[in-house]
Amino acid sequence: MARMHSRRRGSSGSDRPAADEPPEWSDVDTEAIEERVVELAEAGHDPSQIGLELRDGGVQGTPIPDVKLATGRKVTEILEDHGAAADLPEDLRNLMERAVRLRDHMDDNPGDAQNKRALQNTESKIRRLVDYYRGDELDEAFTYEYDEAKELLE
Repeated sequence: MARMHSRRRGSSGSDRPAADEPPEWSDVDTEAIEERVVELAEAGHDPSQIGLELRDGGVQGTPIPDVKLATGRKVTEILEDHGAAADLPEDLRNLMERAVRLRDHMDDNPGDAQNKRALQNTESKIRRLVDYYRGDELDEAFTYEYDEAKELLE
């Protein structure tokens, strides 16, 4: 599939191996995994960072290749059950952070045409994501505004 804001073709990525159950060497208790997920979330890690941390460091010295295979639930589902879920989805939060940084840069450098285009593209992606999440993850009345995004991220 082509990239949205460039004229290049997309690069194909690798796919995960099809697996129905965790590997034999990863025999960590489900409760221990959930405790570690909540612990990492309270330390300020995002769900993607939690997955990487569990993959690399693991629980009790044993790496966890896939949290969903090991526990039967996604990292975000575990966080919601324990009341540690974020107020915004991670991908939307990252795009908003980027837009705020670009807007601050544009205030300092008004003649920077490349970053002006990057800001337009980023805000376009944010609006599409808001439409996608509206009603489920976000309120029906939520709209993206720079000032509100800056307040949300502080």
